[in-house]
Amino acid sequence: MMKKSIVKMMSDAAAAAADEKSDVQTPTPSQRTTTAPVVNSMGRALSHMREDSIVSLDPSKIDPSPFSDRFETDEEAGEALEELKLSIQDEGQKIPVLVRPHPSDRDRYQLAYGHRRLLAIQALMTESGRPETFKVKAYVRKLSDAELIKEQSLENGVRENLTFAEMVLWAEQLRQAGLKQREMQPVLGQVQTVISNMRKIADSIPHDIIRAIGRAKNVGRPAWLDLAKHFENPGAEKRVRKLLEGNDFKVASAQERVSMALRAAKGREKKAAASEPSVVEIASNGTVFARMKSSASTTTISIPRSESDFSHWLGENLPELYQSFQQQRNHGESSEN
Repeated sequence: MMKKSIVKMMSDAAAAAADEKSDVQTPTPSQRTTTAPVVNSMGRALSHMREDSIVSLDPSKIDPSPFSDRFETDEEAGEALEELKLSIQDEGQKIPVLVRPHPSDRDRYQLAYGHRRLLAIQALMTESGRPETFKVKAYVRKLSDAELIKEQSLENGVRENLTFAEMVLWAEQLRQAGLKQREMQPVLGQVQTVISNMRKIADSIPHDIIRAIGRAKNVGRPAWLDLAKHFENPGAEKRVRKLLEGNDFKVASAQERVSMALRAAKGREKKAAASEPSVVEIASNGTVFARMKSSASTTTISIPRSESDFSHWLGENLPELYQSFQQQRNHGESSEN
């Protein structure tokens, strides 16, 4: 099922903003610093969309945004894309994407938002026997890098379904694009304290390791901060990178991967399974009269009830047998000297 129209959601947000002005309640400081700018951004974007005209573009001429805000390598993302493909195949593309003219390649475009719609249409185009019939409905607007990032973030803000891991790397890209922390607040919909924590995580954990762990849908800020803290341990990154190569890590869920990475960063490897005790049967003339079981710490001799006489004899003579053993060992040591 198609997600709710972004334009409709923006319109609802703008209407909500108008209602808030007539509300007698005074917004809290946090609402003034985060919610209001988001609503204002939605209102401006809605105005732009009303002014823009929709054009039809060749899907093969649209490149992804140079700024990646999502992890598209996990099973959940693949299932969502398949659902969208079926929806567009049955009902057509209802919501246009936003693109900008490519800054260096003539007759090409870069995506600002609508990446899943574009991926779905490009996939349908590849599977079709008549790829030339596929077009993408799009708004075309000249955008700087900073403007493109803000437009891309607006879509994320409307959907509100980025995981914390995705937001960490998205915040880092906003920083690289020149946005100050206070400018990130309305874009990310987060307060400065959370954004500071995101930056700390992005500075501590190599980004390819974060992507290898995955979207980690149910893993929040405390777990990522804990992992970032332990990346300060000597050899932590090396241990985690070794972990990434293992099949256990590759088949684990993203939540399990975070726990595995944390153990490796701490230097706590899983204990090797204890070796099975060895058992030796002691026989005479084809009859087993005792079993000797040896483990890492002890050796145990068990004698069946049928050999109870031997058991008693052994108990009575064991001190002498041990004394004889010591004499032979001492004699051997003196001979070697």
